Amino acid sequence: MNSASILPHLNAVLNGISIVLLVVARVLIARGDIEAHRRAMLSALGVSALFLLSYIAYHVTSPIFVFRGHGVVRPVYYTLLVSHVILAAVALPLILVTARLGLKRAVPRHRRWARWTWPIWMYVSVSGLAVYLMLYGIES
Repeated sequence: MNSASILPHLNAVLNGISIVLLVVARVLIARGDIEAHRRAMLSALGVSALFLLSYIAYHVTSPIFVFRGHGVVRPVYYTLLVSHVILAAVALPLILVTARLGLKRAVPRHRRWARWTWPIWMYVSVSGLAVYLMLYGIES
């Protein structure tokens, strides 16, 4: 097996884990469990970092996988993909700033940033998984 056959599936699993951790972290902070929230968010950050490394490794070592869908699903796929890519680029600095503020316990600033960061991070994770499902779930 080569990286082209393994890494996309690993990336999807890592995205799925990120989604679960982000939801868990959101529930924990809503309950006021700051330390558990912190652990869940740091875990989401770690899993997302692994995803980013795996994603880069995949794109450096593998050919481009072409979307095989036709008809109305094609513009849906590309709209989703473009929004995913743009927001992924926006998400990285937001995530890093928000995490830094949280680790410094700068709570009011952390909350202001997190109100934007969490939904963007969640969208990027969910849309990444959706892009994967559309790429690998649609037969030619």
